[in-house]
Amino acid sequence: MKLKPNSFFHFLCLDKIYCLLSVRNARALTAYFHLLDVHMKNALNNLQFYHFLHYVTNLSSVQIMLVFDLLDWDGKGEIGFDEFYMLVCIIMAHENHLEKQFMYRHSHAVFELLDMDGGHTVAPAEFQATRFLFNIRKTELSQIFKDFDISGDEQLNYKEFKMFTIFCIDRQQRKAKEKLRRQLAKAAAEAKAEEEYANFIKLAQSSKKF
Repeated sequence: MKLKPNSFFHFLCLDKIYCLLSVRNARALTAYFHLLDVHMKNALNNLQFYHFLHYVTNLSSVQIMLVFDLLDWDGKGEIGFDEFYMLVCIIMAHENHLEKQFMYRHSHAVFELLDMDGGHTVAPAEFQATRFLFNIRKTELSQIFKDFDISGDEQLNYKEFKMFTIFCIDRQQRKAKEKLRRQLAKAAAEAKAEEEYANFIKLAQSSKKF
């Protein structure tokens, strides 16, 4: 899932820790939502929702309508601002490569979103159908259930899903620390090389004087 160029959402800023919008950004999003709500019902129907997502993202028609069904928790055929806000935060998390952070910070809401049949578990088919929302590769799915399906029923309950999100964020933090370590080591090596070169120049200039 990617935002299309020149989208309004490129001007929004998502908090990198809590994966939520600032108060100012939330107010701007509220005004944007009211512009979409041409019927002034404080909700978007499936047609409005489809054209909105089709305009701002590269999601397919099938994916858009799946997202609509996932967010329409009460089955009224409408998406209110709360659900719209959550969707925008997911889109922004995806755009800023914070998908796993979002899943960790909002694990219960994400679990309910992925639980398509309301069975209080997430099955492989449900994860497969919705993995585009959180950039989960197809090859990861079998490993996820192998590692975190503690009960062995080939489904993840909330506790198992929470463990998965904790593992994801822990792995992400380890990668970030390793990347920082490599950057610091590279910077130190470059600084040392520059110092050695400067000393070499000084030595060469001193040799010329004699």
